[in-house]
Amino acid sequence: MSSKKGGVSLPDRAGAGVGDGILSRVTSSISQSPIVYQGKRAASDASFVAKKLLKSTGKAAWIAGTTFLILVVPLIIEMDRDAQLTELEMQQASLLGASPPAGAK
Repeated sequence: MSSKKGGVSLPDRAGAGVGDGILSRVTSSISQSPIVYQGKRAASDASFVAKKLLKSTGKAAWIAGTTFLILVVPLIIEMDRDAQLTELEMQQASLLGASPPAGAK
């Protein structure tokens, strides 16, 4: 037991160093091997690329969505209005007995 002033000291474990030495050496040799290092580095690089890809994909989706709302939706609404107006004109012409306009079906 070691004595420290103001601290708590625990007794040494019985048999420490016999079984732990081999296990710790094997564990440290495996964790310090170049293959494990390269695997950790590859995983880190892959996660970095995935994060960047997700960020850029999100930005691209935002740009595409807002562009669609600003430019395409009003165009669709206007085309629908024009089609409704053309249909209304055709109905009025048929009620009045006139021949349909040249551009009609």
